[in-house]
Parts: sequence; C-alpha cells; structure tokens
Amino acid sequence: MQTLSLTPLFRNSVGFDRFNDLFESLMENNDTQNGYPPYDIEKHGDDRYGITMAVAGFNEKDLNITVQNDRITVSGRKEEKNDGVHRLYHGIASRSFERTFRLADHMKVTGAELQDGLLRIALVREIPEDEKPRTIEINRTSSQKTIEHSSNDNNSKDKKKAA
Repeated sequence: MQTLSLTPLFRNSVGFDRFNDLFESLMENNDTQNGYPPYDIEKHGDDRYGITMAVAGFNEKDLNITVQNDRITVSGRKEEKNDGVHRLYHGIASRSFERTFRLADHMKVTGAELQDGLLRIALVREIPEDEKPRTIEINRTSSQKTIEHSSNDNNSKDKKKAA
C-alpha cells in the first residue's frame, strides 16, 4: 500500500490539523463503511444540511443516533426473531450497521425523523457571534507633529515692532 504524506500542504497553514485526520480516514480501507445502508448528504440552504439514510425494515427502537464532538454515528441493530416463516429467498437487508459521519465546525443536529423507511437527520451550522467575520477599524497615527500657525500671532508681533 502506498503512503501519501500531506506534510507539504500544512507547512504554510495554521490550525488545519483536522484536515490531516480527515484525509487519513479517507485513505484507510474501513470495512464498516461498506455502503450499507445507502445514504444521501443534502444541502438545504446556506447553513442547513441533511443526511438521509435508507433503513427499510428498521423502526425507531432499532436505530440509535449519537453525536460526540465532531462525529455523528448512526447505528441499527435488528433483533433476530423467529416468526415461523421459512423464506426461500431473503433479499431484504436487515443486518446490523454502524455509519459514522464527520461534522464540520459548529454543526449541530437539530432533529431526526423516520418515515417510509428513510431516516432523515437535520443539521444546521450555528456560528457563534464572536467567531463571525467582523471588520476591524484602522486608526490613523501620524508620526509628524502638526504645528498650528495663527495669523493673529503674526499680526500682534508686527504691531509690537511698530510701536
């Protein structure tokens, strides 16, 4: 396996060490992320996002959504039940799964709903006021001192000379 070093990208940057972790996780061959269940990542506006997962056969009790730091983990555990039916072909997937998504800074999960076999997770980016862009006023400082010259001063000196 070929190793990719991203060190040159980080020589001229500050605070982007999380990107290194993200690239490394993309390069790893993770068997738990095998494509099941299928999902969509959607953008609904400037700061609103969603994750939709196809979880047919699962109900609310079978699913678990956990948010910790910069990760959201969705897992599904289906109890094996013996319903007395002998299936000749079992094509409906109901195996257990766990899928993890990395969240960008300031992303918050605002809700989740399960309808028609689709699990929808709503996300919003909430940037705190103190971290939003702001304009910094530039103050002008002068290194030269300005000497005020008054015409009244000259007139009074001229009057003294004449007297």
